[in-house]
This record gives sequence, C-alpha cells and structure tokens, in this order.
Amino acid sequence: QVQLVESGGGLVQAGGSLRLSCAASGRTFSTYAMGWFRQAPGKERDFVAVINWIGDTNYADSVKGRFTISSDNAKNSVSLQMDSLKPEDTANYYCAADRRLKARPSMNPIDYDYWGQGTQVTVSS
Repeated sequence: QVQLVESGGGLVQAGGSLRLSCAASGRTFSTYAMGWFRQAPGKERDFVAVINWIGDTNYADSVKGRFTISSDNAKNSVSLQMDSLKPEDTANYYCAADRRLKARPSMNPIDYDYWGQGTQVTVSS
C-alpha cells in the first residue's frame, strides 16, 4: 500500500502561482510513476502531469509551459509548480501513483493504483 497526501492548494488570482506537494508513504519503492490529475465539478478527472522514476515527464497540452512537475526521491515526494494560472485551472487536484513499469509514463487515470484525497485550487479572474 502507498498513502498519498496532497497539500498547497488555495485561492489565487489569475496570473498567480501555486505549488502543490504530494507526500508518499508506505511501499514507495514499488512506485514507477507519480502523476497529477484534476477534476472540476461535473467534469471528468483529467490528466495534468506525470513523472516516472528516471525523471521522464509528460504534460497535458493545456498546462505545457506553465506547470512543472518534479520529484524528490529521497523525500518520497512529488511537486507541481503552477505558474500563470488561469480561471480554467480551477479544480480539485489529485496526486496518484502507478506501480507498474511502462515504456512511457501514463496519462490515463485507469493506470494509477493509489490516489490522494485531493487539494482544491481556485483561480479567480
């Protein structure tokens, strides 16, 4: 089992920045990749960014150039730096862990085995 706890959400004006963090505990050595997803009310859970154990990353087109994912393997944590935030970035953000080795980090939430409880990000216009 892997336990994930997100932090860092909040209210920010458009154009501002936030940094989300996700702390992992438990069987973290079995984690292949860590991802961030988001879900707005009434919408599906969407991929945001992912980083795997060797540092390969992938981003949703909507956040490329604005968001940066990073990991600290020594601290078993992953962060999401969000800059130039837009009102459409408003959502509940979830951290997730994928246990299974893949050729490329997955953008599909179905592939992720463990999820955090989420942290709310609200961007005002």
